Amino acid sequence: MSEKTVAAGRSWHLPVAVIMICGSLIVALSFGVRSAFGLFMVPISGELGWGREIFALSIALQNLLWGLGQPFAGALADRFGSMKVLIAGGLLYSAGVLLMSVSTSPSLFHLSTGLLVGFGLSGTGFSIVLAAVGKVVAPEKRSWALGIVTAAGSFGQFAMVPLGQAFLSAYGWQTTVLILGVTSLAMLPLALAFKGVGQGGAAGPANSQSLGQALREASRHKGFLLLTAGFFVCGFHVAFIAAHLPSFVIDRGLDPQIGAWALGLVGLFNVIGSYTAGVLGGKYTKKYLLSYLYVARSAVIVLFISFPMTATTVLLFAAAMGLLWLSTVPLTSGIVAQVFGPKYMSMLTGIVFFSHQIGSFLGVWGGGYLYDTTGSYDIVWYCSIALGIFAGIVHWPIDERPVVRAEPAKA
Repeated sequence: MSEKTVAAGRSWHLPVAVIMICGSLIVALSFGVRSAFGLFMVPISGELGWGREIFALSIALQNLLWGLGQPFAGALADRFGSMKVLIAGGLLYSAGVLLMSVSTSPSLFHLSTGLLVGFGLSGTGFSIVLAAVGKVVAPEKRSWALGIVTAAGSFGQFAMVPLGQAFLSAYGWQTTVLILGVTSLAMLPLALAFKGVGQGGAAGPANSQSLGQALREASRHKGFLLLTAGFFVCGFHVAFIAAHLPSFVIDRGLDPQIGAWALGLVGLFNVIGSYTAGVLGGKYTKKYLLSYLYVARSAVIVLFISFPMTATTVLLFAAAMGLLWLSTVPLTSGIVAQVFGPKYMSMLTGIVFFSHQIGSFLGVWGGGYLYDTTGSYDIVWYCSIALGIFAGIVHWPIDERPVVRAEPAKA
C-alpha cells in the first residue's frame, strides 16, 4: 500500500497511504465540526429568543443543500480532480462556520449555518473523499479502505463534540464557534494531497462510458433505486439524533455534559463500527449487512425509549447506536463502486447521498417542528423505528453484481 498506485497509465503524486491519511483528516474535521452543532441549539435559541425550529431549520437546510450540491460536486471531482473540489468546499465550509459565530438573526444564521456550510460539506464530505480513495485503492482493498476513512470521520466526532462542550462551558457559544471555524481551515492544506486524484480515469478496467450514459444506467438499475431509498433512512436517523439528542437529554433533567459525551461516544464507537463494516463488506454480502444494520437501529431505539432515562441508559444508547452510526457508509459506497465501477463513483455516490440528506432535512427540521408543536420528540422516535424496518426490507433484494456493458464496436 505504500507504493504509488498507477491508474489509467498515470502515477498518482503521493502514495496511497498518504492520500488515505489526508482524506481521513479532512472528513474528521468536516464531520467532527458539524457534529458539534447540536450542542448549540439550546444556548443559541435561548440567548436569541428563538424557538428550536429556527435553529433546526438552519441545520436542516444545511443537510439538504449538502445533499443537493453533492452530485454536482461529485461530477466536478470526476471531471477536474478531487483537490479543486476539496479546496473550494473547504473555503465555503470555513467561511460558513466563521460567519455563524456572528449570526444573530435568523436570516444570517440560515445563510451561514445552512447555505455556506451545507454547500461546503458537498465538497469536503464523505462522498468526495471516499470516491477519491476508492479510485486509488485496489478493488480487493476498497471496502477496507472506505471503512478506514469513514471511521476517521467518526473519530472527528468523538474528538470535537466533548471539546466543543468544554469550550462552550468556558467561553460561550460565539467564541466556541469561532474556534471551530478557524480549526476547519486545516482542511485546505490537506486537500493538496489529492492533486491529480480522480481526474480523468480511475483504477480498474478501461471504461469509455459517458456521464450521461452512467446516469441513465443507474436510473434504470433497480438496486441503485433501492439503495437510494434506503440511504434516506440513514440520513433521517443520524441527523435527528445528532441535532436533537443533547436537547432531549436536557429536557429529561440530565446534565448537558451527558448529551455532549453521548455524541462523543457515538463517534468513538462508530470508529469501531465503520471499520468493522468495511472489513465485513469485503467478506460478506453488503446488502444483507445493511439490512441487519438498519433493523438493529430500530431495535436499539425501541429499547432506549422503553426504559427510564438515566445517564447510564443515554451512554449505553450512544455506544450501541455508534456501532451502527456510519457503518452504512462504506457498505453503501462499496455497492455503488462494485456495481457501476469507480469512474463515476463520486457523482453516483453523490446522488445516493442526496437522498440521505433529504432524510437528514426531515429528521432535523421535523424534530424541531414537532417539538415546538407537541412539546415532545415521541413521534419522531416512532418514525425512526418504522423507517429502520423499512430500510431493512428494501436493501434485501438489491442485485450487487457488476453491470455488464456491451463492448464498444471496433473501427
